[in-house]
Order: sequence, then C-alpha cells, then structure tokens
Amino acid sequence: METRELRYYVAVAEELHFGRAAARLGIAQPPLSRAISRLERRLAATLLERSSRAVTLTEAGAVLLREARAALDAVEAAERRTRRAALAATGQADVVLATKAGASSDLLAKLLDAYAAEPGAGTVDLLLCGIGEQERMLRDGRADVALLHLPFDATAGFDTEELRTEGQVVILPAGHPLTERAQVLAAEVAEFSGLPMPRWPGRDGSYPDGPGPQARDHAQLLQLIALARACWIAPESCRAQLRSDLATVPVVDAPEVTTVIAWPPHSRSLAVAGLVRAAARI
Repeated sequence: METRELRYYVAVAEELHFGRAAARLGIAQPPLSRAISRLERRLAATLLERSSRAVTLTEAGAVLLREARAALDAVEAAERRTRRAALAATGQADVVLATKAGASSDLLAKLLDAYAAEPGAGTVDLLLCGIGEQERMLRDGRADVALLHLPFDATAGFDTEELRTEGQVVILPAGHPLTERAQVLAAEVAEFSGLPMPRWPGRDGSYPDGPGPQARDHAQLLQLIALARACWIAPESCRAQLRSDLATVPVVDAPEVTTVIAWPPHSRSLAVAGLVRAAARI
C-alpha cells in the first residue's frame, strides 16, 4: 500500500462521506472513489458499507483505519526526526518537549532549571498541548520528549522515567456546596455536584455524545467550570495554577496519577539524553 492510498482512506473513514473527504484532500470525488475501490480489491476486503444515505466502516475497515493512522504517523515521525538529526549535525537543533497546557507547571519549571544546569544544554522548545495530545506529538515526531500522565496516556513503545505520583482533586466553581467538604468520593461528585464532565474532541476532531459542554483546551475548561457549566477531576498539583473563582476538593478514591518523562527508545539526541538526566536528578 502507498501512503497516498492510506491518506485517502483515512480521510474517507474519518469523514464517512466521499464528498467531504474529497474536499478535505483537495481532489475530485470520482478518483477518490476509484482509489478506495482499488484498495478494497487489493486487500480482498470490504472496508466501507455504502448506501445512498450513509457510509459506515466494516470491522476490517476499522482495523485499517487504526493501522493506517499508525503507519502515517510513523512516516511523518521519520521525516521530522531525520530533519532534526540533520540539524543536530550542524549544531542547530534544540530539544522539543510536549506537555499538557496547565499541567505539572511546578515540575516543568524544576525540570527546565535542572536541564539548564547540564553541560552544553541547548534550548527547550515547548509544545503546549490539549488533553491527550502530547502522546501523539511524541509518536508522530513533532516532539522529541514528552511529559505523560499515567494511567491516562499510553507509554507503550517509549522509554520512561517516573517523576511524580499524586492524588486527584475535583475542580469546582468557588462557593459550590461540595467545596465545604474535606474530601469526596468520585461517585459523590457525579451524584451531588450537579455539574457534568466536559467532552473533549477525538482524534478526528469530533466530540463524543454526552451532556457535558464541549472543551478544546485548558483555558476553556477552567472558564466552563468558573461559569458552573462543568467540573473536572485532575491531579492535585493543578491547585498551584487555579484562579480565585475556582476551588478543589480531594477525591479520595480516584486513581493516583504518575507523571513520567517519555522518549523514543531509538533516540540518539544528546539534548534528549541531557533532559532525561535532568529529570532523573529531580
């Protein structure tokens, strides 16, 4: 299979509409339809069920969507890492660190200070991500290293170093009745807060169904909570950055969150090695 075919297929499988997929790809619809049909013949598998009203994925089509995304990510990662390796040979490369916006700010500051003390330390370019995006940025090569949070982010295929483990709190609007409690259970948050959890966009940019408001980034999330439109359970270190119109209560039965620094095991970057050394030191 060619990467062009995979890009065509991913566009159709995500849009579930040949016209929208063609517009997204910047091509006409007939050659797109023919390309998907050729792909199905080559694989001897029906990938899409087509009707006059809808396009749906078959089981085989869902498998190819998952595998095609991974393959395209790997190709993009190879391109980006090769370019950065070429820059590193000329002494121009810096290390790119992906981290969730608003998360682990105190830990990040300590890490950057520790790395700055490393002999020959370069510049750290920060990629501030939405929730869950930093893992993909590390996998597709946009980042050299990332701060991930277990159990929420997947670390399979990465080398990691644990930095901190902590409990979780629920973030509520200041003055909410639950803020008078010393601690709560997760079930009590759901039952008594009267506030839904926000919904985050998936990989294709669409939002799952549900009662919660749509949120795209950390700033939007905090604004929704302050307006009493949502609540959110987060690591307790988030308290350090919260505004005065927000409050937190420990959620005693929420799983602990472990922050790790993660990097590709095949990395040969001296900057990445220095950053990991600094992380291990703190």
